[in-house]
Amino acid sequence: MDHALQTLGHEFRSEPGSFLLGLRSDLAWNRVAFSELDRAMRTVCEAVQGTEELPRWLAEGFYHVATDVPSWTAHPDFPRPEPADCYAACNERLTDLADWFFRGEHFYLEPHTWPEL
Repeated sequence: MDHALQTLGHEFRSEPGSFLLGLRSDLAWNRVAFSELDRAMRTVCEAVQGTEELPRWLAEGFYHVATDVPSWTAHPDFPRPEPADCYAACNERLTDLADWFFRGEHFYLEPHTWPEL
């Protein structure tokens, strides 16, 4: 869990090398960095599932990622070297993870395996 929190801190602060900084400033989709963000978000969601109080920085980060990434990638000038369904699946994943984070449970039937994107 510590590594996941460190990863999310790095991402949510848009530090150099982060998926979010590359996406926003360079208009670059980094699949490896996205996968790291995805795994960290899933780890944290599982760890805080059912928790009554959530740290503000995490809540702000989950909200930011779920709302801003889809709008950035939907911009007509955003370069899309990956197939269109890749961006749609990744944006859906971010929305699903934010939903899980805020509700305390995901809406998939168990057992559920999150496929790698």
